[in-house]
Amino acid sequence: MARAAARLLRRAGLALPLAAILLPAHATLRETQLDVPVTVQDMHGQRIAQSIRVTVFDDDANPHPAPVLVLNHGRAVDATGRAALGRARYHEASRFFVRHGFIVAVPTRIGYGVTGGPDVEGSGACQRRDYAAGYGAAADQALATLAAVRAMPGADLSRAVIVGQSYGGATAIAAAARDTPGVLAAINFAGGGGGNPRTRAGDPCSPQQMGALFASYGHSVRMPTLWLYAENDQYFGADWPRQWFSAFRAAGGNGEFVQFPPQGEDGHSTFTRAPQAWQPVVSGFLQRLGFPALRD
Repeated sequence: MARAAARLLRRAGLALPLAAILLPAHATLRETQLDVPVTVQDMHGQRIAQSIRVTVFDDDANPHPAPVLVLNHGRAVDATGRAALGRARYHEASRFFVRHGFIVAVPTRIGYGVTGGPDVEGSGACQRRDYAAGYGAAADQALATLAAVRAMPGADLSRAVIVGQSYGGATAIAAAARDTPGVLAAINFAGGGGGNPRTRAGDPCSPQQMGALFASYGHSVRMPTLWLYAENDQYFGADWPRQWFSAFRAAGGNGEFVQFPPQGEDGHSTFTRAPQAWQPVVSGFLQRLGFPALRD
């Protein structure tokens, strides 16, 4: 019965209150879904307009109006993996950020999972990657998500943070470069593009172009940013992330770089597999910016 009701709500385009379906009755964490219309442009100049599915987490025990945090997912190396994403949630990480007082929004971007649609993040041949359009499209969707959640009751219009993992981490920096009012910081977990641990471990496609893109963002980003990587990142290696951050900083970007020691077999997955490594660092960063301390 609950699943049938959920399907009817989704078809109607309504926010879907999942807390009563997925969580125990005593839980305060609320999980809802909404569809957000977006328009983006790919590297060929083609414009795509459709809705993306956004999962929103909130807690009625938190003070409101609450700051908003947009959490951006990564990019699988092939179309099969992108289609298999389902609905992006990052449930444990989202719960962590909710405990810091945020309303957390996780968009499933165009070309992925339940949102579907064409691949607007394609960037061309490995040695001639043109990354800018793909990250521009992803940043458009992150900021559209922010606008939609800010329109919801209980959201603080003046305080927001953009966060992301892998492709989503670089997206967080791209979104920060837009200098959207009220966006106070960005957090980049293992951000970058062109990596493939199966065929090019630690040797991403067109890393110099990625560095030039980060430098272009550095010209605009004056808000605090936090960059988190691991030494054994099988997508980008240990050195390229440092070079990308250096290019960003040399262009004027404001940021702090943290490189963790090796985490498991592939440090690229530190965000999902080693929260004990990054959560204290992120908590300290957020508290220095005036966001609430982690709630028990």
